[in-house]
Amino acid sequence: MKAQLLVRQTASVIGQTEYQRKVIKGLGLRGLGSQVVVANTPSFRGMVKKVLHLVSVQETDGLATNGGPLGKPSSAPKPPTPKKA
Repeated sequence: MKAQLLVRQTASVIGQTEYQRKVIKGLGLRGLGSQVVVANTPSFRGMVKKVLHLVSVQETDGLATNGGPLGKPSSAPKPPTPKKA
């Protein structure tokens, strides 16, 4: 499996160009400290290169996903809770 990229936003988009704001949004970042795991493809690498001064990038082994310990809580359905009588 291809390696993936862990991208974390480290700087604000305030004062940046509209193009850079759209790239940050396109990567799935929502604000300072937010992080996403994206595929290690030329298109994502190009997006990261355009906003490298606003993000930090780390290559992962492909085991981490957005739902893992690195990002948001998993979106797996929770088991139903028993109803009280």
